[in-house]
Amino acid sequence: MDIERVNDHTMKFYISYIDIEDRGFNREDIWYNRDKSEQLFWEMMDEARDHDDFFIDGPLWIQVQALEKGIEVLVTKAQLSKDGQKLELPIGLDKIIDIPLDERIESLFEQELEEAEAGAIFNEDGTFGFLIKFDDFEHVISLSHRLIFEEIKDELYSFENRYYVYVEFDEVVHDEEEIDRILSVMLEYGEESALTIHRVREYGKQIVTEGALETIRHHFSPGM
Repeated sequence: MDIERVNDHTMKFYISYIDIEDRGFNREDIWYNRDKSEQLFWEMMDEARDHDDFFIDGPLWIQVQALEKGIEVLVTKAQLSKDGQKLELPIGLDKIIDIPLDERIESLFEQELEEAEAGAIFNEDGTFGFLIKFDDFEHVISLSHRLIFEEIKDELYSFENRYYVYVEFDEVVHDEEEIDRILSVMLEYGEESALTIHRVREYGKQIVTEGALETIRHHFSPGM
């Protein structure tokens, strides 16, 4: 995938159909399956953030163009007007265009998902998980000595020179306050990833299947 920063507000992506298939998707997924297309989009955004510090801090305006051998995606940071009736898009120095919210077209649509929402993974059995990304294994070691899990599934993976801890909660067992507390501690050492656990499981290397942080804590001392 090619990533190009157009300006402070806009990034351009080009991804070939071959690359799309290598990621576990197909053309039908991209154009007709909303969940799959959003999954691919957030993977692209996660790579853009790593590549060029392109952070999301509000709604997005997205233009998708089908090319012969792939797709081109133009992503622009937008903001709601003060009256909440329009999107304001920067198009140059000190230039803003207003787009009424009721005049969107299919190829240009506003995406209001927050970055944090991209990290949530909901499972068919009623549990839900979060995939946390770490740039350094030392951060995983430090985290393992901060948290002791009870009845929480946690796995450890490596993928593309980074480490990922997947934690899975059951809201019947863990209330919202406890989940927020656990995630807040984890995010002191890592950050939520827009990748899915399915992609990391398929293309990454599984290091610890169960009890990941407990295993790390038993084998590594803090500060090693």
